[in-house]
Amino acid sequence: MSALNTFRLISRAATLVLSLAFLAGCASSEQAKQQAAESNAVPPPVYDDPRDPWERVNRPLWDFNYDVLDAYVLRPVTVGYMTVVPKPVRKGLINVVDNLGEPASFLNSILQAKPEKAAVSAGRFLVNSTVGIVGLFDVASKMGMEPADEDFNQTLAVWGVGDGPYLMVPARGPTTIRGTAGGIVDNLYFPLGLLNTPLTLTRAAIMALDAREQLMQVENMLNDSLDPYSFVKEGYFQRQQFKIYDGNPPPPEETLDDDTLDFLDEIE
Repeated sequence: MSALNTFRLISRAATLVLSLAFLAGCASSEQAKQQAAESNAVPPPVYDDPRDPWERVNRPLWDFNYDVLDAYVLRPVTVGYMTVVPKPVRKGLINVVDNLGEPASFLNSILQAKPEKAAVSAGRFLVNSTVGIVGLFDVASKMGMEPADEDFNQTLAVWGVGDGPYLMVPARGPTTIRGTAGGIVDNLYFPLGLLNTPLTLTRAAIMALDAREQLMQVENMLNDSLDPYSFVKEGYFQRQQFKIYDGNPPPPEETLDDDTLDFLDEIE
């Protein structure tokens, strides 16, 4: 074969390879355009809730809390806790924890100018700490003294302090800047401020287990909601309004759906 024929053969092969590459490139380009069009068919999420300016950060934290911490730690531990510890004992433990918060409720009732609630909280702490054996038994409720449940978050709200940005805290859950500050202040009151670290952690663990146990009753409703993150957020704000206005909040601008209202009824 002459050198000229060899050169022609190589040229034709190169031309064929380039043509195939060009056609493949066009096909890839068309496929990429089609994929882009399909992805654009579903608009990206819009974060426009003024209460939740940090939603881009909060949503991944919610996923971590619920899909990881809750699924692999909190829920299994709670199920084990419910299996091993009898219900009367669990009720007694949460009664003790609640009783420790009565002085904080008393002080916050005074700060909110609610003398009747302050008297109820003082009476509950006195009765349950003595007759109720450090709060193990809720004798006060049987005497008609229902919990006042006032905290510094509510006090700040009564004083006109806004919520601040909504927060999804790892291993804790939904709160706000005001709610976080209120919780810190409440933990400084007697007797909570006197608890050592092990007792403080034990109290937090009992509260977390009790809250998760209560959620068991409505978790199907949460899982079936279209957007669990927004469902929890609306539930949090609705519950805070309920507490701040002592069960008589002003009518919301947007009415919550029946599932959310049922969820709120269950966690109260």
